[in-house]
Amino acid sequence: MTYGCQTWSLTKIIGNELKVAQRAMERKILGIKIKDKIPCKNIREQTHIKDVVLFAERQKWNWAGHVARMSDNRWTKRATEWQPRIGKRSRGRCRQPLRWSDSIAKIKGRTWHREVGDRYRWRLDAEGYILQWMDEAS
Repeated sequence: MTYGCQTWSLTKIIGNELKVAQRAMERKILGIKIKDKIPCKNIREQTHIKDVVLFAERQKWNWAGHVARMSDNRWTKRATEWQPRIGKRSRGRCRQPLRWSDSIAKIKGRTWHREVGDRYRWRLDAEGYILQWMDEAS
C-alpha cells in the first residue's frame, strides 16, 4: 500500500482515503463488519498495524534527507530540485497544486536543504513533522 510513498505529495484528501482503505483492510483481517460498530481505535489495538499516513510521512522525511545530502549530480537530486516552469506558477482551481517539498518547507523553511547535513538534528525534527500530521488527523 505504501510502495513509493516517499514521492507522494500527501494532501488531507489523499491521507483520508489512505486511512479509509487501511481501516477496511484491518476490518477484513479481523473479520469485522462495519455494522458491528467497533471503534477504529479498538481495531488498531488488535492489529498493531502502524498508521499508513504517518508511515508515509516518515518515509518521505527520511527520503528528503537522503536526497538533499547527495553531493553528486544524480538524476534523483536533479528531479527533486527541478523547476519545470519559468516565472510564476500557474493557478490551480482553488489553490496551487501541492509540490513534493512544500510540506517539508512548511516545517523547516525554504532553506531546508542546508540543514540536512546534521543527521541527528534532522531525525529530531522528523518527530515534529510527524506530530504535525497526528494533530491534523485528530
